[in-house]
Amino acid sequence: MKKIDLVFVLLHLSVLIILFILFYIIRIKRKKQIHYAFFSNMILMFIWCFAVLLRDYAHYLYGSDGKILMLISYFGVCYSPLALMATGIIFARTEVKISAKHHLLLIPPTFSYLILLTNDYHKLFYKNYSFNEGDIVYGSYFPIHSLILYTYVVIGLCYLFYFSFKNSGFFSKQSVLIVFGTSFPLVVNILYSFKIVKLSAAATPISFTFAAICYIYAIQKYNFLNISPIALQKVVDLISDSFVVLNEEFDIIDYNKTFTDTFKDIFQINRKKSFFEMIESNDLEGIDLKEFERYLNASKEERKTFSFEANIKHGSFNKYFTIEFTPIIPNDNHVGTIVLFKDITQSKKDLQTIKEKQAILMEKERLASLGQLIGGIAHNLKTPIMSIAGGIEALKDLVSEYDLSIGDPQVTLEDHREIAKEMMSWLEKMKPHCSYMSDIISTVKGQAMQIESDFPESFTLDEVVKRVELLMKHELKRYHCNLNINFQVDMNTQLQGDINSLVQVFDNIIMNAIHSYNGGSGDIDFNINLVDNEIVFSIRDYGQGIPLNIRNKLFKEMVTTKGKEGTGLGLYMSYINIKGRFGGNISFTSENGKGTTFYVSIPYERSANFTGVIDEKKNH
Repeated sequence: MKKIDLVFVLLHLSVLIILFILFYIIRIKRKKQIHYAFFSNMILMFIWCFAVLLRDYAHYLYGSDGKILMLISYFGVCYSPLALMATGIIFARTEVKISAKHHLLLIPPTFSYLILLTNDYHKLFYKNYSFNEGDIVYGSYFPIHSLILYTYVVIGLCYLFYFSFKNSGFFSKQSVLIVFGTSFPLVVNILYSFKIVKLSAAATPISFTFAAICYIYAIQKYNFLNISPIALQKVVDLISDSFVVLNEEFDIIDYNKTFTDTFKDIFQINRKKSFFEMIESNDLEGIDLKEFERYLNASKEERKTFSFEANIKHGSFNKYFTIEFTPIIPNDNHVGTIVLFKDITQSKKDLQTIKEKQAILMEKERLASLGQLIGGIAHNLKTPIMSIAGGIEALKDLVSEYDLSIGDPQVTLEDHREIAKEMMSWLEKMKPHCSYMSDIISTVKGQAMQIESDFPESFTLDEVVKRVELLMKHELKRYHCNLNINFQVDMNTQLQGDINSLVQVFDNIIMNAIHSYNGGSGDIDFNINLVDNEIVFSIRDYGQGIPLNIRNKLFKEMVTTKGKEGTGLGLYMSYINIKGRFGGNISFTSENGKGTTFYVSIPYERSANFTGVIDEKKNH
């Protein structure tokens, strides 16, 4: 009977540890290719170790040389390198589609095993077999056999090493475990096979005890078989956005430091934990779990990125996030989803600040524009007011005359009718003046009202033109300029938006056109056309043109050609108005000494009831 020594004990321990790993893998419910590859590797290791153990028992109990058990153990020896290589490749690529070329890899180990089984006929594998390792004499084929197996092992290790380093970092604990756990048996086997050091036949399978312990620790601690390669851990921890990686069952398999730092006051994140259970257990506001799951499934099924915004609240925690779902599809196989939480809280605050400042600028420009026009509007009101006042005096005289005629026998019925006719005549004369004043008041009221509504209203091109005419009439007359309105589109065409904003834009451009003549007279053409499904308003002057150094800054900065008299707000805010409120665009062409043309285009789909094309001209 063999005396129990450390080697014999370790051989038993190796078998037990490998059995533990096999049962662990069997218990995994949703197995993937990496599980089956690793399981095959462990099965072959078990055959190898268990056969060597039985050979020892057979020898020391019955004096057998254990040749048959040696042949069984070599089944594991021949095929385990192939299983190791498969494990490494699948670990690197997540999933491999098996094809005919992969089956060719079975030929070398199968050939080696057949050579071993038929060794008694040719002595190529070994010339002399013995239970004692020192008495074994290997044949001429053994070096070839060793070269084939070590080639498979090296390829598998290269995949394991490289992708473990790449995905987890060279100094990560997972990488260290994989490297040392796999390398140790390889080194021992080389020392044994080439008789560099005198070792027992059980040395190599025993060395798998160390490898198995490393694998168990990697599986339990770092989820070695479940984590798909995603990115360098050192790098992702420096990413400013939070992310969590979910597998196909929506369990957490990885996350970065930013995620834990961002949500540390809300929940404790752990690998293998269900993401939905973690959210539900913390009663978060702003995340609709059904919507969240819908986006996850859509990302998985359609294989593209989806995102939505959410305002997540929990106690004092109140932040805005853009949540982005990106499927992980290596080699056309979906293995999980990256959920990115981009913190846009500061961007939201900055946007609100910009909106508030923009509103102040727009209000300032609106009031400045209105103040500039108010003098002309007041002057325009004087004429109808004086006319109405004159009509009232005439009516007073007629009323007095009528009052005195009552009871006078000399005043005939025809005279009474004549007085009434004159009264009606004066009322008819006053009516258009009242209508004109009403139009001016409505226009001024519209421009004076602060724009607060986000809901667009319908208005016609004709309404726009009439308001522009009313507001600009005095300025045009004051500077002896003519506004020539030409349109080749139905003026009843409706637009959607804020008419006051659009009128203000045209007023600003027309005022600039007036000033381009430097106080002199000139023509200003206001054309309205339909071009490529857009309604294009063009306002052209024949003045001095815009200096070249100003042209490049127009619409980008608040610049002016009027010196101290200008603020530069007009065109800058006009550009924002057209872009933001109408989805349109403003452009211009200018030539020194020949004038400038501004083009305001608004998409035609924003208009309605286009009934035809006409060509009319008006001069003012």
